[in-house]
Amino acid sequence: MRITAPERLPCMENRVSVSRQIPVPASVLFGILAHPANHLLIDGSGMLRRALSGETITQPGDAFVMAMHNDEMGEYEMTNYVTEFEPDRLITWEPVMSAASREEDRPGIGHRGEPHMWCYELAPDTDGSTVVTEIYDCSRAPEWLRQATQGGERWVPAMAETLAKLEALATADS
Repeated sequence: MRITAPERLPCMENRVSVSRQIPVPASVLFGILAHPANHLLIDGSGMLRRALSGETITQPGDAFVMAMHNDEMGEYEMTNYVTEFEPDRLITWEPVMSAASREEDRPGIGHRGEPHMWCYELAPDTDGSTVVTEIYDCSRAPEWLRQATQGGERWVPAMAETLAKLEALATADS
């Protein structure tokens, strides 16, 4: 079965996910997702500017840094600490601000005490395609972040766009 539009899955409070069936093997998709520079090519939020560390993610404990921008915060950097990693199945990371252009954001630099997380889960299908689910979980994040992201709902359209771009990138050579 092919999902032509992103499928929104029900989630718990302050946790959202979007899934899409992509006609590509999980190993190909995982290869794209495990390389931080590729995140620029699939970013549906428009906030990523460049990968400041280009090493391929290979295990929990790895970290990668992304230069970012949004209209509210201006320029900033996020160091993303990989917390779960299962080849061809799962990548999860907790982003932590590591640089900020606004003075009011600087006290949060390096603070990992109340994490939020991003995750990609890949589920191979019998027809050679893969169901990719992008998850944003801010259930343990500070109240201000849960409010700013509307419990994660703010990211749902960007997540759907990211999965569409992931499919386009993964199928470009076929």
